[in-house]
This record gives sequence, C-alpha cells and structure tokens, in this order.
Amino acid sequence: MLSGKALSPCIQKALKDDTNRLLFHSVSLDEVREEVAAAYKPHRLDMDADKGLDARMHSLSLGQVKFNRLKYGANVRIDPKHLEQFYLIQMPVCGRADIISGEHHIALDANLASVLNPTDPLSMWWSGDCDMLMFRIERDAVERACGQQLGRPLGAPLSFKSELSWRANPIWSNMMLYLTQLLAECPSATDQVLIRHQLEQLVINTLLAIQTHSYTDAMNQPGQTLAPRYVKRVEEYIEEHASEALTPGQLAELAGVSIRTLYAGFHDFRQTSPMEHLRQIRLKKVKAALEQQAVSVTDAALSWGFTHMGRFSREYQKVFGEKPSDTRRRCQG
Repeated sequence: MLSGKALSPCIQKALKDDTNRLLFHSVSLDEVREEVAAAYKPHRLDMDADKGLDARMHSLSLGQVKFNRLKYGANVRIDPKHLEQFYLIQMPVCGRADIISGEHHIALDANLASVLNPTDPLSMWWSGDCDMLMFRIERDAVERACGQQLGRPLGAPLSFKSELSWRANPIWSNMMLYLTQLLAECPSATDQVLIRHQLEQLVINTLLAIQTHSYTDAMNQPGQTLAPRYVKRVEEYIEEHASEALTPGQLAELAGVSIRTLYAGFHDFRQTSPMEHLRQIRLKKVKAALEQQAVSVTDAALSWGFTHMGRFSREYQKVFGEKPSDTRRRCQG
C-alpha cells in the first residue's frame, strides 16, 4: 500500500505550475465558472462571501481521459445537476469536500475519493483548502471497455459504487504513482499517441477492475462471454436491422431455436431479453440522430419506432442521464 506521504511529492512534481498544463489562474468568480464549465459542463458555482477566490486548474489530456487538478482557494458550492457525458473521479490531495450524488452522501478527505456517475443528480461543497485531483473519463469510452470485456453491448447504464479509498487500494495508488512519476520524469511522454492511448486504457480498465459497478458480477462470471452462437447471431442481426419491424418469432426463426430457448439464452448470457436489447439499440440510434442531425425529438423517436413520447422520454433519460430535448439542445445549439 502506498502512503499519502509517498504519493503527494510525486503529484506535486508531476503537476507543477507550468504554462503547458495550467489552464487558468483567476480570482474572478465568473471567469472561474466559465473556465471550469469549458473543461466539464455548465454548472452553478457559488462562493462564501468571507473569503476571496484564488482558483487555478491544471489539465493533461490522455485521449478519452482528462487528468486535472483544481483548487478554488475559497469555500464553494458546485451544482452541475447531472454529469451526463462523463464519469468523474475526485481525489483530494488535501482539504475536504461533501458530495451529494443521487442517494449517496460522501465526505471526501485525503484518503477517500468519489466516483460519480453520469446519470446521478449531483451537488458538491469544497473547502477553501481543497486541492483536488480529478479524472474526467468519457462515458462512451468506459461503456465500450466494459462491453469489450463482457463480449456484448451494455443493456443498461454502467453505474459505479460512489466511494473509493484511493490511497489504501494498492492497485489504484500504484497506478497513480506510476502515472505521476512518468509525467514528472518525462513530461513529453503523452505527446506520443501510443503512450497516450495506453495510459487512457490503463486508467479506464483499472477503474473497471477495482471499483464495484453494476456489471461486476457479470464480468467475474466464469465463461460469461461464451454465449451460444444463436445469441450472438441475433445480436448482430438486431444491430444491422434495428430500423425494421422485428418480432420475437422472426428472431427465433433466424436463430434456429424456439422463442423460449432464445429468451433463455439472452437471460442467461446477457441478463436481458432480445426485445429489450432491440429497444436499447434503438435508443442509441435516436441519440445519435439528435447529436448529428437537425431533427426534432419527435421525428427522431418516431423514425426508430417509439410512439409513446412520455414513455420514450423516461426510458431515454434513464439510459443517458438527460432528456432527449437536452441532447438536442446541447448538440444542435
């Protein structure tokens, strides 16, 4: 186990103040809010009136992972509502923070970190001396990595346990030591595309391995990726023909098994049903349309077979952590 005393000097050296990694240094609340919003997402930021702000942020990109260090220099309250598109890991080097994430209250200190999910409502309070290391990890990258380990697409949002003893866990703390030592001794290492990608995957896969999440049991199940060929064939067919009117009978006939056997195979090896898998694929198609095309929510939903707008909106928000109208507004301006 790596002690905090051993880790902190590496962090201090790796993330020292330099022009390449310093995103901003400001005493203006409006400027700080704008800069942090650009790095994460728009949010409400309030400051205690008894002390002025002295905020600075350093950042390093590892592809789909951003390694940041942020200090406000004053007691602040932060309300981003939902993270939506990314997971956020917060590790205080010093100071305290209170996190309300969904139904969980996490009191962060120099030993306890938080792992925040995209779909959970979120609000935070940071003490004035809070100096925070953070990983912003894109949701698509984490879910893709989890799906690759499972051998199948995810049927529901990936949700992590909210508390992480980041210094006490030897795997996580030694990963942090390796990363910070590399950045301290060879700052240009991340200029290499292959190295940057390897570090990105190291962070993502370490998180999936050591932090309990909603697919932990499925990932640890022996032979869980060895689904029958008919299950994989139906999955592939659904992916390619999701725009068509598919029925359980058609899919079972395609697979060469009975409807009962098809449903049992999906239940045993995918923890879902073929029609629920189809619905998840269609939801992702709607999201892609809203992100990439000038189309209304209603037209996008109808084009992928969703006729009950209220039910569709609830299912969409449950999966993606935001309303379809929010996706359209965010991506289409």
